[in-house]
Amino acid sequence: MRYCSTRGGAHGRAFRDVLFSGYAPDGGMFMPETIPTLSPDTLRSWRHLSYQQLMCEICSLFIPEHEIPKQHLQELISEALSKFSIPETVRIVSLRDSLSILELFHGETLSFKDLAMSCTGQFLKYFLHKEKKRATILVGTSGDTGSSAIRSVFGVSDVDIVVVFPRGRITAVQERQMTASIADNVHVFAADGTSDDIDVPLRKVFADSDLVKRHGLMSLNSVNWSRILLQLPHFLFAYLQLSALQPNADADDTLPVLEVLVPTGGAGNITAGCIMKMMGVPLRLVAMVNTNDIVHRTVQSGDFSMASDVVQTLAPAIDIQDPYNLERIFWLLSAGDAPMVQSLMEEFQKTHRLSLPVTLHRQVSEVLSSGSVTDEGILHTMTRCFQENDYLICPHTAVAVCHHYDCPVTAGLNRCCIATASPAKFQEAVHRAGLTLNLPEALLALETLETRYEVLEKSEDWESKLRRHIELIASVRQRGQMFYTSEAKE
Repeated sequence: MRYCSTRGGAHGRAFRDVLFSGYAPDGGMFMPETIPTLSPDTLRSWRHLSYQQLMCEICSLFIPEHEIPKQHLQELISEALSKFSIPETVRIVSLRDSLSILELFHGETLSFKDLAMSCTGQFLKYFLHKEKKRATILVGTSGDTGSSAIRSVFGVSDVDIVVVFPRGRITAVQERQMTASIADNVHVFAADGTSDDIDVPLRKVFADSDLVKRHGLMSLNSVNWSRILLQLPHFLFAYLQLSALQPNADADDTLPVLEVLVPTGGAGNITAGCIMKMMGVPLRLVAMVNTNDIVHRTVQSGDFSMASDVVQTLAPAIDIQDPYNLERIFWLLSAGDAPMVQSLMEEFQKTHRLSLPVTLHRQVSEVLSSGSVTDEGILHTMTRCFQENDYLICPHTAVAVCHHYDCPVTAGLNRCCIATASPAKFQEAVHRAGLTLNLPEALLALETLETRYEVLEKSEDWESKLRRHIELIASVRQRGQMFYTSEAKE
């Protein structure tokens, strides 16, 4: 298995190389050069595997044995998932009216991102220990990515992590999960802007190949292929659990279809769903968004254009107008047409407005359905789900469940909604829905902890400040010093 850029400027890269990367050197995103397929017999034979076992099987298809032997892969994944609060790592909850919810939020930071992030952290540590090297991680976050990335490498001596979040645009819990994570290798910045504003200087920093090479600079956003890879099992696990495959079915028997409703922000999760579909799993995918509806407009009419402003909603992780992983979907569905993808994405980055070519739009709309939900719809869905099931969902999960209520399941169709985060992280939305919840002790404790972060003011040159901080980290580490001491900063 080798990897290439969606824009054609890089080919033949090893998994290790794309793991320690952000964007590809040509500004594109790394993808596997070939997509493996899973036969119906393979799917049937895997129907009783645990989530952890499925994750290992899928990863072994994309990570060659000579890079991480399968036995080591099993050990790394086992260690990564050992801190989850339930033994099975994830679970499916069956509610009224054929509503099935895949709970992915039982990790340390109560977000689905812990699944991919904890494993990616283990892969990083594996290679860094083997090669006796250091890395610096640079992450922009719209809410949950930052804290999950921090926990995946918290206190690791050969990794520094720099996280930038949009000040005032995430919940208090999300912010404190980052700012109260105090370790010498954790560097948190609060930026006066949106998550899309943050992406601009980060892209420029990663475009500096000399800086990236000198400091081992990499991303843990879903720009990183490992994050997408480790989200593939979400869809496979849900399919195998809900589709009741028969072990001795005839070879020509048609496999049942599972519809998956996916809350969609940066589009990493829905990209993983598209890859799983291409691998042979019969999925019907629905990308659900909030008022920031660029993904919905792209699917419905081919209008891949940013709105004038990012609207602040009750589902902040979806408050995005640059869903950068759509580039991967365009590449996938166009059979790897890198020149076309490069032309489209460069135009989009320059003008923020684009109409998809007719053929590409048709390909996208054949694979994806979509919908958008207002804050009012989110609150109504949270309230209805609790009243009917005594089951509380977060506002992002409500974006998916709203579609379930608006479009009831038809006879013979299986459906699953992805639950991306615990409602405990979104107290304001819970209260506005007229509901209450008891916070876990770990979240209550956040309010008493010391915090540490720096502010990126609107008037500042964010790119230059981040560059200086990365250079300072490298200088301090070369002297063998702790970073957060007066001696180091001199």
